[in-house]
Amino acid sequence: MSIAATLVKELREKTGAGMMDCRKALLETQGDIEKAVVLLRQKGMITAEKKAGRQTTAGRTEAYIHFDGKVGVLIEVNCETDFVGKTEAFRELCKNLAMQVAANSPRFVSRNDVPESVREEERNIYRAQVRDEGKPDHIVERIIEGKLDKFYQRVCLLDQPYVKEDSKKVQDEIKETIAKVGENIVVKRFCRYALGE
Repeated sequence: MSIAATLVKELREKTGAGMMDCRKALLETQGDIEKAVVLLRQKGMITAEKKAGRQTTAGRTEAYIHFDGKVGVLIEVNCETDFVGKTEAFRELCKNLAMQVAANSPRFVSRNDVPESVREEERNIYRAQVRDEGKPDHIVERIIEGKLDKFYQRVCLLDQPYVKEDSKKVQDEIKETIAKVGENIVVKRFCRYALGE
């Protein structure tokens, strides 16, 4: 099967993937551009998983002040090299993550950062709620874990729905950027300031 160069170019513009990767994806999906986008995203996620353990010592600190001047954010995002730290894709990710923090007020970067005392306090609250509802004992723990998962989506940056595309999580957006730039990316820390808090 022959793939038109215009189709390859269109897929490259949509995904940021390399020309050869776009061509291969279009060949695999028999020219279906939407399926090729999905395929490239899946492959990108696998690549991102492989890079997750690599050390990140470069990066950028991004500042964001909301238009009304009442909310400000500082966020540190790390990558492996200064070269990637200066790319448009990386800088845009940093800006978007700062806006995410301003908009959704997460308390922690990831689930791993939530102290055990906070987890236990939440579990106790949910356990009392579930018992008051008269749920059978054999499903209580599953319900508690489900509620805890919702809690993480509210308070952990990486678990939150991404502000620019709420069909995916923040961690998915980071993984897609990892696939684009070819380096591991880690959100190190952030601080959110709100007037009067």
